[in-house]
Amino acid sequence: MATVTQPLRILGIDPGLNITGFGIIDSDGHNSSYVHSGNIRVRKTATETSMAERLGLIFQQLTKVISEYQPGEVAVEEVFVSRNVASALKLGHARGAAISAAVQLQVPVSEYSTRYVKKAIVGNGGASKEQVQHMVLRLLALRGVLQEDEADALAVALCHAHTCIQGAHSRRSVSGSHA
Repeated sequence: MATVTQPLRILGIDPGLNITGFGIIDSDGHNSSYVHSGNIRVRKTATETSMAERLGLIFQQLTKVISEYQPGEVAVEEVFVSRNVASALKLGHARGAAISAAVQLQVPVSEYSTRYVKKAIVGNGGASKEQVQHMVLRLLALRGVLQEDEADALAVALCHAHTCIQGAHSRRSVSGSHA
């Protein structure tokens, strides 16, 4: 007799200082279904929202999402440093706010590099944003168009489902990441 495993609810986060995308799926590691996605927009206003206020908004909004949807695990995309170190440092602040929201609510956090997510979803670590969006729509049997940040967040959640639930590696917490 086959055992039936309960799907795990996973919140994927694509952190950004202006727009933080999030996506929630239920997955057993083989089959995944879309639950909800959205983004948190904290762009500067005419009154110049401070860095602290922006980080506070990311933290507050993700705390609400986690409280409402009750994910069993959270997966966050790591910072990619290309040429602009200052931008990477600012992006790291947004990641910190997102991770803090999950940790405060005692939800385990895993981290994945952008290349690893792309390889897990598309099969190519150098895949384009369009290829990732296309595969997310296919894997979740969705029609239409997802906003870029939502698609990226759902890709992180799917990557975590395929990597962690299928037993390809043990869960990595904030103290470690998957490259």
